[in-house]
Amino acid sequence: MNINRSSRYIPIIAAIGVVAGIIIGTFFANRFTGNRLNIINTSSNKLSDLLHIIDDQYVDTVDIANIVEQAMPKILEELDPHSTYISAKDAQTANDDLKGSFSGIGVQFTIRTDTVRITNIIKGGPSEKVGLLAGDKIVSIDGEPFVGKIVTNEETMHRLKGEGGTKVKIGVLRNDSKKVQYFTVVRGDIPVKSIDATYMLTKQLGYIKIKSFGETTYAELLTSLAELQEEDFNGLVIDLRGNGGGYLASAIQMINEFLPEKSLIVYTQGRKVKKEEYYSDGRGSYQDVPLIILTDEFSASASEIFSGAIQDNDRGVIVGRRTFGKGLVQQPIDFSDGSILRLTIARYYTPSGRCIQKPYVKGHSREEYEMDLLTRYEHGEFFNADSIHQTGEEYHTRIGRVVYGGGGIMPDYFVAEDTTQYTSYYNEVYNKGLIAQFCFEFVDNNRKALSNMNQADDIVRFLHKQSTMDKFIKYCDDKGIKRRNNMILKSQHALERAVYSGIIYYILDMNEYMKYLNRDDATVLKAIEIFKAKKYKPVAPESKSKKQRKVAQGLSTHSEFLNCAGSTHKYTTLA
Repeated sequence: MNINRSSRYIPIIAAIGVVAGIIIGTFFANRFTGNRLNIINTSSNKLSDLLHIIDDQYVDTVDIANIVEQAMPKILEELDPHSTYISAKDAQTANDDLKGSFSGIGVQFTIRTDTVRITNIIKGGPSEKVGLLAGDKIVSIDGEPFVGKIVTNEETMHRLKGEGGTKVKIGVLRNDSKKVQYFTVVRGDIPVKSIDATYMLTKQLGYIKIKSFGETTYAELLTSLAELQEEDFNGLVIDLRGNGGGYLASAIQMINEFLPEKSLIVYTQGRKVKKEEYYSDGRGSYQDVPLIILTDEFSASASEIFSGAIQDNDRGVIVGRRTFGKGLVQQPIDFSDGSILRLTIARYYTPSGRCIQKPYVKGHSREEYEMDLLTRYEHGEFFNADSIHQTGEEYHTRIGRVVYGGGGIMPDYFVAEDTTQYTSYYNEVYNKGLIAQFCFEFVDNNRKALSNMNQADDIVRFLHKQSTMDKFIKYCDDKGIKRRNNMILKSQHALERAVYSGIIYYILDMNEYMKYLNRDDATVLKAIEIFKAKKYKPVAPESKSKKQRKVAQGLSTHSEFLNCAGSTHKYTTLA
């Protein structure tokens, strides 16, 4: 009875075995033929499948992680010029300037002849506490020699920066001594300021130089304004030249200080991002102070939000040259390995409704996109306002002035770039790095005398007495640069300005450095002229419609930081 009952299931068991055999056989057959691509072609994630196939079947061993790292930027290039991928090893450096601090030893350094040279010690930082000095040559780190080809900015920062509280042993050569001195430094938080300078241009006109919009910039701005308040300022120049952007939220906080209540600052909108408007809350303490904003072709992103809000609300005037033209908003997305995706999720629009993003072609290289600045230069835009052709749609400010979309913020007062002193001699010594080299060596050889000076004027008088420019020309002679007296004479002021400012930079803080540069800066002088003539308040056109004057009003909230990242040039590097 039991035997017969069992035999009834034998055909079923056999059938199941046959089906299982077919499935297994098909799997292995497809594994080693091209048929598996049929599965991939119907997959929702072909890229992931492709990587699995390469890892599984490619003829040689492949580093899949490296392929992904190389592919990510190329994929994003197909979208727009500002969506970017930052690898885990570069993420920390990319965020340092915007976060307002980093963990390191507290030095500024440069690299000369394959050796790290400390140019400045951050006051109150870890290196100052253990006795490191400007001019020291770093020759070893943690017991290993650190000279030669291995020495790069990236490798130096990698070795000197680190988690707060950790130690690093540094060997240095000081002055002409051949004996290495060792210092153990405990890494700590190093502040990164985003405001370079705050001082009075005249007895009435204050000046603030902002290099980026980071997490601490708003707090720094309030501190700067308080300092100027003590000087009884009644007019303000905000210098955004060279400012590549930063956090949108920071820019909004700062603009709020200058606009009356319910003034539209900016709005953002994207395919997956609903229109979001940002308005001033009327709590700003400087709503009536005369305001002049300085811009140039390197002012981008959050800088353009700032200048666009001031211009469209007719709150002040823009002086300088047309801005870069970045109207795309990036949101940072962190990966688990520490890498970051900065993905464009929206466009931002100034209060008049214009998006000032300059044209770009999807899939074209970023280099081609950046070439727009060279095109502007070749068309003469940097030298003549009549050479600027904005073909975007017309918009109108609060009082009806015409402004344009599609390519940066056009200044109310144009200031041409002066290149009349830039001869081929000047270009040669500059491009070969001889100005920077001379400045560093001069400071190194005169550090004792220079270290007692705390103002730019003191250093200028010292340099005059030392016949520094004669020494510089002789230095260039020794480096093989043919002396051309007529060109040297024509470039005399530009050469002196470059050399003197370089020396001041290595010795004093950014405040004194900017004071020296601004004393004959054409854009700054124009701002002073405008203030004295009381032309800082925009004038309405003779005829304007109610529609042109209208600016939407209301209130909105926004909780997340959207990132419009940029970068700025530095002579030296922080660690």
